[in-house]
Amino acid sequence: MAGLASKLDKAFEELPLEELVNAPVASLQGVSDADAEHLKAAFGIVTVGDLGTNKFFLWAQSIVALAK
Repeated sequence: MAGLASKLDKAFEELPLEELVNAPVASLQGVSDADAEHLKAAFGIVTVGDLGTNKFFLWAQSIVALAK
């Protein structure tokens, strides 16, 4: 988990990955509570796991990777 701490809010830096998947998306550095509400309203994203497995985000990542 080295290097992930800088990507998380302080309160979530020590969580094991198995718990971090269920942490609120606002636990990520730079994602505010307001941003989290917008993600929830637009895409049903509530947790870090939801964000990481969202089909639209995955499709966009695939397009970017294939375009390289």
